[in-house]
Amino acid sequence: MAAIKQLAAVARSGTGKGAARSVRREGRVPAVIYGGGVKPEPISVDYKDVNKFIFSGHFLTSIFDLEIDGRKERVLPRDYQLDVVTDWPVHVDFLRLSPGSRVRIGVPVHVVNRDASPGLKKGGAVNLVLHTVEVMAPADAIPESITIDLAGLDFHDSVHVSAVKLPEGCRPVSAKADLTVVTIVPPTVMVEETPAAATAAAPAAAGAAAAAPAAGAPAKADAGKGAAAPAAAAKPAAAKPAAKK
Repeated sequence: MAAIKQLAAVARSGTGKGAARSVRREGRVPAVIYGGGVKPEPISVDYKDVNKFIFSGHFLTSIFDLEIDGRKERVLPRDYQLDVVTDWPVHVDFLRLSPGSRVRIGVPVHVVNRDASPGLKKGGAVNLVLHTVEVMAPADAIPESITIDLAGLDFHDSVHVSAVKLPEGCRPVSAKADLTVVTIVPPTVMVEETPAAATAAAPAAAGAAAAAPAAGAPAKADAGKGAAAPAAAAKPAAAKPAAKK
C-alpha cells in the first residue's frame, strides 16, 4: 500500500476567478474536494508544499490526509493545473475517499530480475509498453506499484495484463483487453550499405579504360586525307634541259 502523506489545508469561502487570484497572491493554491456524496468543498493549500509533492513524482497516485481546521479528510489527487508560462501549480482537484469505496487508478509498473533474463544477457532490451496499469483498487489500500519479474524471458517474450500478479483487492479495469505490459526485444544490428554511386561508377570506369589506346601506339591514319602525300614527296624532281652552246 502507498504511504499516506500529510498536507495542511485551509477552507476558503470565495469562489470564482477573482477569489482564486486573491488566494494565489497570498502564496497559496486554490483547490476543491469533491465526491463521497457530499457537496464540493473549496480549500487552499500552501504553494511550496503542493509544488514539492507534484514535482517529486507519483502525485496522482498518492493518498493524502488533509488537515482542515482541526479535522482530517482522506483524499486522492485527481487533477492539477500548471501555469502555461511559469509551470507553477494554479489549481488542484482532490477526490474524497470514503471508507470501503473503490477508485480507478493507474498504478506504475516496475521490473525486477534483469540479470535473470536470457534475452537481456544476450544484449536485448526491455520494452515497457505500459508504464502504468489501470486497476480498480480499494480506496484505503491503493498499491504503490506493480512488479513484473523478468526471470526466464528471452527475445520476443511478453508479459500481458492477465499474467501480472496484482496486489490484493485490485482487479484490471477491463478484463477483455489483455494488453501487453512488457516485452524483450533483440538488439538492433546496423548493416553498412555500399553507396549506389560507387557501385555504378565501377563498370563505367572499366569500359572507359578498355576504349582508350595504349600509350605510345601510332594514331590511325585517316583513309580519306593525306594518303597521296608521301608518294608525291618520294618522286624525284624532273631533270632540267641542258643549255645550248
